[in-house]
Amino acid sequence: MTEENNQLGTVSDDNPQDQEIMSMAELLAQQDATIPVIRTGDIIKGVVARKSSNEILVDIGAKSEGIVDSKDLSKLSAEELEQVRLGDTIYVYVLRGGDDDEDRAILSLSQAKAEQDWDEAERLFASSETIERNVIGHNKGGLIVEFGQLRGFLPGSQLITGQTTGGTNKPGRWNQMMGQELSLKIIEVDRERNRLILSERLVFEESRQEEEKNKVAFLEGLSEAQVCDGRVTRLVDFGAFVDIGGGIDGLIHLSELAWARILHPKEILKVNQEVKVYILGIDVEQKRVALSLKRLQPEPWEDVFEYYQIDQVVEAVITKLTDFGAFARIDARIEGLIHISEISKKNITHPNQVVNESDKLKVRIINIDPDRRRMGLSIKQVEDDSDQNSPPDEAGQETVEEPVEAFPVTEPDTV
Repeated sequence: MTEENNQLGTVSDDNPQDQEIMSMAELLAQQDATIPVIRTGDIIKGVVARKSSNEILVDIGAKSEGIVDSKDLSKLSAEELEQVRLGDTIYVYVLRGGDDDEDRAILSLSQAKAEQDWDEAERLFASSETIERNVIGHNKGGLIVEFGQLRGFLPGSQLITGQTTGGTNKPGRWNQMMGQELSLKIIEVDRERNRLILSERLVFEESRQEEEKNKVAFLEGLSEAQVCDGRVTRLVDFGAFVDIGGGIDGLIHLSELAWARILHPKEILKVNQEVKVYILGIDVEQKRVALSLKRLQPEPWEDVFEYYQIDQVVEAVITKLTDFGAFARIDARIEGLIHISEISKKNITHPNQVVNESDKLKVRIINIDPDRRRMGLSIKQVEDDSDQNSPPDEAGQETVEEPVEAFPVTEPDTV
């Protein structure tokens, strides 16, 4: 080794001590290289090394453990804190990296969860998924909903539930919704401005669009003259609505309930009754279906003499009054006319002087004309029988028959 080399501090390959010093320096350099650089704003993994009521120490691979202090722990729920156990691998957010060997990194569990929630919010926004979230508060503009460590805002304009309850006072309505779970979609995510906006209206509109598509598909699968099962959902003056599936309520018009005149559907149907119906017509564009009950029954005049005979006494219901007489239904399929001259032995100028619509009374069949689909009835000829002082059998008169229910009227619980 020359003097010049010694002055420059050159290590001789022949000196074992110099080689050992070099090896130690390389080792320390290698160790420093394996220690991760902890930067503020990073989310990193760590292992819980110690846990107490006011702090958690986390091994993050640095020269010293990072610390989650009591201020951050207070932002977590008791359930969330309970889930953090010794030895668990957790994500932490670096609030401040350690500057030297003595300075510990300051970490945050709540901020790490919040950042993960932002990631999840962005994913849900991109995929347009529907989520379920609880209402946890409200302000003058709308509702606050929980989203992990974040708080989502549901503007009043994007709200469907509760809009028709609680009166006109919005805070009053929204107070009633505290704790309620809503189906929502995320419509805006802005991490930098801390904006997370959600909508219930969008879920409702998409659901309605999907229902409309399903209705169209269902209607396109139906055909006229098809017979299907249904359930009566509503009775109105002009007919009965029947659920035939696929979200479709078809209408049986009053004129299609029975062959005879019906004053109101409740005469033969009741809500929730199961029925078989005949499809008269389908309007896919308007999503309407016209139905019939009477088309599933034989035309009554073809075999009328199998059930009714002239001079037979039956029960009837007055269905309509006219200047010339009163129409009366004797079952759900046959309607006859009581001429004004056959209503009473008294001289009357209008049927309403003796009878009213919906009156139930006994009538005598005096004429049957199946070709013209007409039946003549009489009230006064029944009254003539009742005027006899002696029983019909003793007087040699024809016995008045008990009312006959021909073409049996459909009972409310059967079709």
